[in-house]
Amino acid sequence: MRFDEESEVTLRVNGEDHVIHLESRMTLLDALRDRLGLTGTKKGCDGGECGACTVHVGGRRVLACMTLAVSLADADIATIEGMAVDGGLGPIQRAFLDNDAFQCGYCTPGQVMSAAALIAEGHAGSAREIREWMSGNICRCAAYPQIVAAVAEAAGALGRTVNVTEPAP
Repeated sequence: MRFDEESEVTLRVNGEDHVIHLESRMTLLDALRDRLGLTGTKKGCDGGECGACTVHVGGRRVLACMTLAVSLADADIATIEGMAVDGGLGPIQRAFLDNDAFQCGYCTPGQVMSAAALIAEGHAGSAREIREWMSGNICRCAAYPQIVAAVAEAAGALGRTVNVTEPAP
């Protein structure tokens, strides 16, 4: 297959199957934004360093800018648009809003997706652990203390025990 040839691929995004035609070199990020119109996932560095494009594939965090879309045929992909609960904000999104864990908001979708994954993985036991597991997501506005507080609050709301009384590093 040539790189510029298009293939028909089924992508299962937020529980819905989408049959699309795409080039074998197209990233998941570009397929989501340009082919499916799901623009919540952001293109930051386009090199896998900032985390703005974080989505879930099979429940695990993936950098959409570094993942070829054709490799995910029939995989379960979740984006920020799929985080809503009954048409409203989910508990993690609510915690980000309540804790003012964003300023410009550009990194927020990737931050929320990473937060959801680290909570599900059991890595939200302390502020230190949250900082470590969120370290792949850059916030250029430096809202890190609010992000840690939001993740801790969301983890608590989701029934996880979090110790955020530890001293700051």
